[in-house]
Amino acid sequence: MNVTAEDAAERVEQLILLTDRLTSLVAGQAKAFEDRRPHEAATYVEETQRLANMYRHESARIRANPSLVDSAPRDQRLRLIRATEAFDAVLARQSRAVNAAKTVTEGLVRAIAEEVASQRQKGVSYGANGIQSPNAAAIAITLNKRA
Repeated sequence: MNVTAEDAAERVEQLILLTDRLTSLVAGQAKAFEDRRPHEAATYVEETQRLANMYRHESARIRANPSLVDSAPRDQRLRLIRATEAFDAVLARQSRAVNAAKTVTEGLVRAIAEEVASQRQKGVSYGANGIQSPNAAAIAITLNKRA
């Protein structure tokens, strides 16, 4: 995936548009997590992944060869810098929102697992004297750690 550009000015303009679109998508996802509606964050995952891969690839190309954008007008390069700073800020916001949602979800899963374990009847076994022993048998609970 490449940005197709004739010159540095066109490349910078395309990168600004790409960065602005990614910023918008990630901000929408962060808002969905903040509003406790993670299912809405999934709406644009495919487009976000595609654009993020393109952004990563183009960023690597420019880092390896800064002359790809050096001859663009200064004000245009400054717009790209501002767009990149806004994108970084939105990524930090999304990271906080996703981590908060993850923490809440993990807490709920633990609470449910503990409640299920406490509700199960304790196992009863017989000891050497033929007397019932109140020791509970171990009960396994499987949790999906990827969730």
